[in-house]
Amino acid sequence: MSEKIIITCAITGSIHTPTMSPHLPVTAADITSQSIDAADAGAAILHLHARNPQTGQPSARAEDYMGFLPHLKAGCDAVLNLTTGGSAVMSLDERLEGPVRAEPEMCSLNMGTMNFALYPLAERFDTWQHEWEKPFLLNSDDLVFKNTPRDIAHVLTRMGQERGARFEFECYDISHLYMLRHFADRGLVKPPFFIQFVFGVLGGIGADPENLQHMKRMADKLFGEDYLFSVLAAGRSQIPFAATAASMGGHVRVGLEDNLYIAKGVLARSNAEQVVKIRSIAEELGRSVASPDDARQILGLKGADRTAF
Repeated sequence: MSEKIIITCAITGSIHTPTMSPHLPVTAADITSQSIDAADAGAAILHLHARNPQTGQPSARAEDYMGFLPHLKAGCDAVLNLTTGGSAVMSLDERLEGPVRAEPEMCSLNMGTMNFALYPLAERFDTWQHEWEKPFLLNSDDLVFKNTPRDIAHVLTRMGQERGARFEFECYDISHLYMLRHFADRGLVKPPFFIQFVFGVLGGIGADPENLQHMKRMADKLFGEDYLFSVLAAGRSQIPFAATAASMGGHVRVGLEDNLYIAKGVLARSNAEQVVKIRSIAEELGRSVASPDDARQILGLKGADRTAF
């Protein structure tokens, strides 16, 4: 078991909408303050999306990212990991606008095309803060998140080979592990691979403990000693799966992107609250929390001084 555990915190995402929680950060100021607090609580990596500060809609515009990235770089030492997934309703070029401008140390990369169904969330609310929220959720019954092999190769080339980013490879199913193996065999990615096992999204693998064990077995088969795994699970499975991952020697991801709650029926007041909770569990299991510099060394990152912001 690796002693040091890397905690990633996914700050805002593109799934939850402002109506769902008053604590979901939307403005640049809120994203900045919640991110710095999460880093201070022990998150070595901040997984970042941008939002339109007026409406709260998911955004990948460079100007929205630049509203908070320079402040984060000045205010904490965490690894700033920008999504290349943006939102499933965006084109690939739209999703990459912010990351291409920022040239971050790290990006996330979804390893396949998939259904990405959010519409059950619409049943939980009768009134909405913004007109876009309910249609955004309901229309996901016909939504496909497109990341074809051509798209993946484009991201690996544009963000990785040309800009020096390394990746959080988001694997929502067993097939995504095989897709990553394919690109490793093509020489477009090099170890160590940082693989994020994702559970509980409707369209991906379910949040069943047996699936975590199976994902780990198949990753061992496909990548041997060349990878590290981290685990995120959506909703109420977040902390149980993170705790299991910590006990298995893996790394963990928490944050309001993946789960709005800190306990049953209790909204998390901040991202940092979830970081504190999983840090306590990990330390009780005998794991020490990796610092940002630890994470940079473990993952072979280029360093914050080589970003474009």
